[in-house]
Amino acid sequence: MHAQRGDWLVVKGIHVDVPEHRGRIVAVGSPDGAPPFTVRWEGADHESTIFPGPDAIVLTEAEMAAQDAHDRERAEGLGALQQHLSTDA
Repeated sequence: MHAQRGDWLVVKGIHVDVPEHRGRIVAVGSPDGAPPFTVRWEGADHESTIFPGPDAIVLTEAEMAAQDAHDRERAEGLGALQQHLSTDA
């Protein structure tokens, strides 16, 4: 796993009801971008140094924006489906 300063670290939840944790990478451990990464976690006012495990991925800013757009579209589609099903009942 390699990253650059400004990339995002996303740690996936290990259960369906556990949300993912996302943070901006503010420093990398070596010149080639290998861990450890210093991460400023989204929604928290702290940074931590982490050696990511197999449940983590690194995304660029563009990849994160694309994932967020996909997630919004999916949520809107599910909301429309739910509304359709409730009006048919």
